[in-house]
Amino acid sequence: MSLTLILGGARSGKSGLAEQIAKDSGLAVTYIATAQVYDDEFGNRVAQHQSRRPANWQTVEEPHHLAKVLAEEVAPERCVIVDCLTLWLAQCICPECVPPEGIDWYRQRENLLAVLPNLPGKIVLVSNEVGMGIVPLGEINRQFQDEAGRLNQTVAAVCDEVFFVAAGLPLKLK
Repeated sequence: MSLTLILGGARSGKSGLAEQIAKDSGLAVTYIATAQVYDDEFGNRVAQHQSRRPANWQTVEEPHHLAKVLAEEVAPERCVIVDCLTLWLAQCICPECVPPEGIDWYRQRENLLAVLPNLPGKIVLVSNEVGMGIVPLGEINRQFQDEAGRLNQTVAAVCDEVFFVAAGLPLKLK
């Protein structure tokens, strides 16, 4: 088992690094996409990501139940990319994004943290670093920033490798 976390800002090259690690692994790849598309501009961003993926990669879209899907998709001879943890967080705490049955963000986070150290194969997690700017206005925005910081710290603690990417350049932190 190998766990890698890749952190960085928007358009920093995080996903590209995750994809390169997956290609270099020589393993079959499953790409778990956590985003939901709500507008054309974001749809274009998603399409750019999709266009870079090799045709033989499997894609699974899961905006809420990440731990469950990870447990279903991992295998000893498989590399799984999760792109990205902060979009997953947003889907779980944004009132407009939560499914009608509801989502308990704290339970989802704990499920992920419980399952991660026990998964086989190679897992590459992508997440935005959102705590390097000012404290945002608005309660939901501050909640997002705080929860993202906590999530990144707890995931980094269980990962074997952690990278920070800026301007397309990876810096190994762990």
